[in-house]
Amino acid sequence: MPHNPVAPEFRAALNVLPSFDGLSDETLDETRKAFISAIRSVRVVEYPDVMVEEDHVPGPEGAPDVPVVTYRPVASPPDAPALVYIHSGGIVSGTPEVDDARCRQMASELGLVIFSVDYRLAPEAPYPAAIEDCYAVLKWAHEHAASLGIDRNRLIIGGDSAGGGLTACLALLARDRAEIKVLFQLLIYPMLDDRTGTTVMPSPALGEYIWTRSANHYAWNAYLGKTPGSPGISEYAAAFRATDLTGLPPAYIGVGSLDLFLDEDLEYARRLMAAGVPTEVCVIPGAYHVFDVFIPDAPMSKQFRDSYFTALKRAISQGFF
Repeated sequence: MPHNPVAPEFRAALNVLPSFDGLSDETLDETRKAFISAIRSVRVVEYPDVMVEEDHVPGPEGAPDVPVVTYRPVASPPDAPALVYIHSGGIVSGTPEVDDARCRQMASELGLVIFSVDYRLAPEAPYPAAIEDCYAVLKWAHEHAASLGIDRNRLIIGGDSAGGGLTACLALLARDRAEIKVLFQLLIYPMLDDRTGTTVMPSPALGEYIWTRSANHYAWNAYLGKTPGSPGISEYAAAFRATDLTGLPPAYIGVGSLDLFLDEDLEYARRLMAAGVPTEVCVIPGAYHVFDVFIPDAPMSKQFRDSYFTALKRAISQGFF
């Protein structure tokens, strides 16, 4: 009997998980619908202590306003810590709905006011649309901290998958524009390197489920507007391209051992640490991409969630360690 590298607790979902394999212009609309449908099939936990509101934030110059979903604990103090959260979907699909459960739980259990960004998607809006939308929301939260009831000195950024990659880019952009000090960056299985699966080939064991090499190539091509792996790609488009990681906020990077992004995530974590950035790394054995979204009650999904909740608690209390 051949060895199955997927952890037993994650195997039952394999037949019902959505797949982005073969993603193309022709299948994109159908894939977007299937992704949302799959998210809606997951059991929802109610958090009555969290208020949810939809709003619009002034967009980048010449661009439309950015829709934002705000998650606010009912008992939130007037100077609550805040998180600008960026959803998954390869920068070509998804809305804040795909991370609604995650955001509700973080708001409830960590006391965070969360602004989930409904950024523009590629290929309709290629780079730099998504990252500039995210920066616009971060800047809005910083400038209106008092009226929003948040502490501008405890502004955190975070996201998963494509949202994790955009978070890493946002950390670089915030550092270089020097308008906003970010307290912490939460990178959940982040999509960092446009070359993965194109000019950089990870182990064959990686990326077999959900987010594959072909999906990664299509998404990067759609976002960049050019072939992934091309020279001259901006670090604000693909954070792995950055050559200077000094001065970035402390980071958490979590990923599954079967995720297509495993190698790039571990290498980015190593480079952050080499640049003097306090960085925590968590690898879940036998886990594929977005495992915790579709099997949230699995013991290792809970372990994963506990690990980054603990990291966020440290950040909120003004100390990474």
